[in-house]
Amino acid sequence: MNDATDLRFFVAVTKAGSLAEAARRMDITPSAVSQHLRQLEKRLGLHLVHRSTRRFSLTDEGELFYAGAVDLLARMDDLTDSLRARTGEVAGKLDICGPLGFGRRYLAPIVADFHARHPGLQASLTLTDLVPASNTQRFDLIVHIGELADSSLVAYPVAPNQRFLCASPKYLARHPAPQTPDDLAQHACLVLRENQEDVTLWRLRRKREEVSVRVPATLWSNDGEVVKEWALMGKGILLRSEWDVAEHLKSGRLVRVLPDWEPPEAGVVALVDHRANMSARVKLFLEFLQGRFRPKVPWR
Repeated sequence: MNDATDLRFFVAVTKAGSLAEAARRMDITPSAVSQHLRQLEKRLGLHLVHRSTRRFSLTDEGELFYAGAVDLLARMDDLTDSLRARTGEVAGKLDICGPLGFGRRYLAPIVADFHARHPGLQASLTLTDLVPASNTQRFDLIVHIGELADSSLVAYPVAPNQRFLCASPKYLARHPAPQTPDDLAQHACLVLRENQEDVTLWRLRRKREEVSVRVPATLWSNDGEVVKEWALMGKGILLRSEWDVAEHLKSGRLVRVLPDWEPPEAGVVALVDHRANMSARVKLFLEFLQGRFRPKVPWR
């Protein structure tokens, strides 16, 4: 058995998070995955995983083996990528993840353009507003917006992005605009459920003054586009990213509320596993991604 094949197999199984999911991705049976894993453990004389049909977790030895395998494969891939780059060729697999709305509007065309420049590349784009911590290893690069929870991932800046409180003129014609953060409690507030945050606690800052306001959630959704449409319909006050509402603020369909008070910034960043040496193709895509938002981001 090829040692590199064993390393890639173990990394792929670990990233999949379960034997069943690994089998699905490899297009083989779960029993074949389990047998290959047992053979690998037998050759190494080590117990690498605690496994069940649904999920498994790595033993201490498995964690060490995984980290070493990722490092070695990254070095091998980087060497191959560097040699190919001499001829202008980029190949291999690139797995990218990003948030739904931002991903549809910005990431999808960027990935398509990058692939057009490097047609030998196999690129995948997964869009989700919640990436479980156990699944981050599946991806070469994750685009994230907003505050970061404690993570083993390294963040690279992509684009600045603020959050705004805003509402439609239609809503404000019926309800006088709030003058202080406490006034929000008397308003209809539109709430987006995302990133497992406490979404009804809105934090605001004015110069050195900071407040946290518990807002009444009149309407909820896990889809940012839905919440924005409710705001445009005049249903209430919205807390939303600049990238998503800038065009509506410019056209006047939405107006800022409490403009002197600012929610925490929600910068766009690219997250990469710190345990892996970044391959040449990931570096190239990161540079390409950052370049698309410089020197000026499209929403400003």
